[in-house]
Amino acid sequence: MTDTPARLLKLLSLLQTPREWPGGELADRLDVSPRTIRRDIDRLRDLGYPVEASRGSVGGYRLVAGAAMPPLLLDDEEAVAIAVGLRAGAGHAIEGVDEASVRALAKLEQVLPSRLRHRVSALQNATVALTRGDGSTIDPRTLTTLASAVTGRERLRFAYLSGDGTPSKRLVEPYRLVSAGQRWYLVAYDLGREDWRTFRVDRVGEPYATGARFAPRQLPVEGAPDAPATGPEGVRDGSGGGGGNGSGDAAAFLARSMRRMQPELRLDVRFSAPVEFVAARLPAHLGAPEPDGEGGCRLRSSCTDSLEWVALRLALVDCEFSAQGPPQLVEYLADLGSRLTRAARPA
Repeated sequence: MTDTPARLLKLLSLLQTPREWPGGELADRLDVSPRTIRRDIDRLRDLGYPVEASRGSVGGYRLVAGAAMPPLLLDDEEAVAIAVGLRAGAGHAIEGVDEASVRALAKLEQVLPSRLRHRVSALQNATVALTRGDGSTIDPRTLTTLASAVTGRERLRFAYLSGDGTPSKRLVEPYRLVSAGQRWYLVAYDLGREDWRTFRVDRVGEPYATGARFAPRQLPVEGAPDAPATGPEGVRDGSGGGGGNGSGDAAAFLARSMRRMQPELRLDVRFSAPVEFVAARLPAHLGAPEPDGEGGCRLRSSCTDSLEWVALRLALVDCEFSAQGPPQLVEYLADLGSRLTRAARPA
């Protein structure tokens, strides 16, 4: 291989596999002399790649962790596997797969050759995932389009379906994507409404970046005058957002909007099971139960989830429990229990 840049890229690709490469084997792979391999290793080191060498009959070269991550060089199979994995995680809103994963997917799909994009789409379309059923699935292409517009600071057009089923067309300046565990939300400045909005991504359709760039606005500061914000359904909530430009500010903005949209439930629930058993079966955002000293545990926390969803999640812990509050939860559980009892009676 006489093309030096191409040879260096091939050498770097080989060194990124987790093994030590003998100089002779590298020379055979690249069809050059061991002396050329030594010179190329020195070139990689000059470029900042930390390549270590070991001496001896079984010695060789390997790439080690450095101060910065080098560009990854993936073969076709590796690129397809990573893209499919990221798509699956993003599309089903798996807890812990956040905006960074979506940005990675957007970057990867942008540089995939057309033949690999076709393979990724074909594999994704032929695969059905078994999901929990208590969250919304999202087309990963929607997420990557939104993430690219956020990163590139491009105005975005899309169709949106509100909570009551009303369709609309939106032109926005996207600010951040926020993963809320079960769902994804887009925090953006709505140019048509001249106000900040949060949009549920599973209700976004046909998004496309217009190509028009914009200077980023600052989220309104909480408590500042004339700083309205709106909840996920497009209803003004009157709260402020977090100042600054970080994703943490967008998450705080979303949390305040959702609190305004949903009444807060102050939970007080006792479980007749050890704290470890209960904590492993409760969603983390509902809070951490504490031992009650009698072999059980007690959950005292607040949330803005729907009454119906909270009741079902408590029942899914799969142990005896007693709800002390709030009163509307106690009443709903009693009604739900009666309906379930009637449903279990023989016809």
